[in-house]
Amino acid sequence: MLPDETLDTARTLLALLEARGLTLATAESCTGGLIAAALTAIPGSSAVVTRGYVTYSNDAKAAMLGIPMGVIEGYGAVSESVARRMAEGALRASGADIAVSCTGIAGPGGATPGKPVGLVHMGAARRDGRTTLLRRVFPGDRTAVRAATVAAVLELARGLAE
Repeated sequence: MLPDETLDTARTLLALLEARGLTLATAESCTGGLIAAALTAIPGSSAVVTRGYVTYSNDAKAAMLGIPMGVIEGYGAVSESVARRMAEGALRASGADIAVSCTGIAGPGGATPGKPVGLVHMGAARRDGRTTLLRRVFPGDRTAVRAATVAAVLELARGLAE
């Protein structure tokens, strides 16, 4: 389960989005749906959350979000370029006003040279053309990395909604 602080952030984000008449979609890889779960744990979230894409595989990123396989193969699935395209692809596919994304290496395996366990690229895109990207290397085990990613993505979305 996610920490109370993360659920409080989700509650605050949902209230902000609803007050501004904005909708939200998620595109997740390393969190496997935890961002959408945090948001939909809050009663009334259906007024804001339109849909969530769990695109764990590269094929899913291409098929569901329209990311060219050449981009995924060229930059790697865990990259700023893919995080940007995930958020922008979810925005297009969902019709939401804002979409968030994350792609990373939650561990314990999967690290490669230059891409350690805990590396996560996150994005938030808004229909007005603004996109915000964030790169972090979170400490801890798989559970800690995924929980930290959820919290960071919610904050990223809040910044774009304000």
